[in-house]
Amino acid sequence: MNDVPPLFTRVDISAGSAGPPARSSPAGDLSETNRLLQEMVAQQRRSCDLLTELLAQVSLQQRQRAAELKTWKEANPELATSCRRAAESLSKVHTEFLASIAQEAAENADDFTDSEYALGEFIDRYGPRLAHFNGVLQLFAQLGAPLPPSEASAEG
Repeated sequence: MNDVPPLFTRVDISAGSAGPPARSSPAGDLSETNRLLQEMVAQQRRSCDLLTELLAQVSLQQRQRAAELKTWKEANPELATSCRRAAESLSKVHTEFLASIAQEAAENADDFTDSEYALGEFIDRYGPRLAHFNGVLQLFAQLGAPLPPSEASAEG
């Protein structure tokens, strides 16, 4: 009868039983937490300082570019006006061009899904033209844009 394993096992659940290791004292945890929080605050301050420097640099570059553009517009007022008219005219053409591309893309969407060649052909046909068109339109728009009201009123 001793060869048969017992059907029940005994489990000791008294207070003296082995459990997870005891944690360190609460004071030790708090000092570690405080140290980590102080490190986090220091890192956040450093991040804020870096972002402030970056913002100042970008703002300086934008102000320099705006000043150069203003000087150019003042030196070439007729050309700036021509650029503005060209941008307005080309904007309408650009809209029509985009509409035709969008319509063709919608009509051939299944072909593009099924055939990588068809998609590549579409991109090769319209991609470079659209990129160049966007560049020219953006250039005309920037050169032809009126001066901001604060700068225009400061001159008069």
